[in-house]
Amino acid sequence: MSGGGDAVRILDGAAGGALDDDTVLVDVAAQAIFAELVSGGAALGWVDPPSKPEIAALLTRVRAAAVAGDGSLRLAYSGDRLVGLGYWLRYERPTHRPHADLEKVAVAASAQGLGAGRLLTTALIDSAREAGIEVLTLDARGDNANALHLYRTLGFREYGRLPDFVAVGSRRYDKVFCMLDFRA
Repeated sequence: MSGGGDAVRILDGAAGGALDDDTVLVDVAAQAIFAELVSGGAALGWVDPPSKPEIAALLTRVRAAAVAGDGSLRLAYSGDRLVGLGYWLRYERPTHRPHADLEKVAVAASAQGLGAGRLLTTALIDSAREAGIEVLTLDARGDNANALHLYRTLGFREYGRLPDFVAVGSRRYDKVFCMLDFRA
């Protein structure tokens, strides 16, 4: 990664006191990360790179959930540059409210291998535990071996798989379901 060997640090992306200008800068940098990764074929749920308004709306929703105690947004920085982000959201159904889904963890290609993904995921796990989440779930595309390995090393276990469920053009991938049970 260019710009020196700055250590990756994780910040709460929904912490109070953030200036509107800071939010816009984060949204623009996040959109650039998502767009770059999706363009390279990353398994983030988009076929085409998401637009700036789409990411701004997504992060606005995640920040609001975090402020309400129904989610968490974590940002990874190297120096003053956003290099990754991730979030979880509590399930909306009343019968599922004790649980949450880790929906996205994304690290810029230039920062992969620096431990940002592990730091982000660990911070998200910690925030879910602190929020009283009982079970944290996630799903990943079956060919995303690095992410699945990371999740296993952090205590997630696979609880199901839908063969050839994810369609990217003519290609098909398994959808892998994982969980981390804090009740155990």
